[in-house]
Amino acid sequence: MRISISGLSVFALGALLAAGAAAAAGGNAAQAQARYKQDVAACRSGPAYQDRAACLREAGAALEEAKRGRLANDNSAYEQNRLRRCEPLPPGDREDCVRRMHGEGTVSGSVESGGTLRELRTIEPAK
Repeated sequence: MRISISGLSVFALGALLAAGAAAAAGGNAAQAQARYKQDVAACRSGPAYQDRAACLREAGAALEEAKRGRLANDNSAYEQNRLRRCEPLPPGDREDCVRRMHGEGTVSGSVESGGTLRELRTIEPAK
């Protein structure tokens, strides 16, 4: 069974390539070019469900953005988005959510399987 590339797969692929090229953004063109070669190799050896042409386009776009210095070299936007998920929760639940987003507890599942489940168990003494 062949799975066509979905919006989620494109997002995950784009994030992967952008993260790699972001490391090159702070450096020079030679570093960006080296990262591009790594990205192209990853595209060629990627999973069968991955759209190779889209992957190669993303690698080229990431190279161009790295050369222009337009790729962020940190994860601040990702971190803000991750913590924004906790904002609508009540204060007690929000604190637990932030702790889960910072890696406390356990994580199971994957994007390919439909999502990740983050679990944090807090033991409260009896009253």
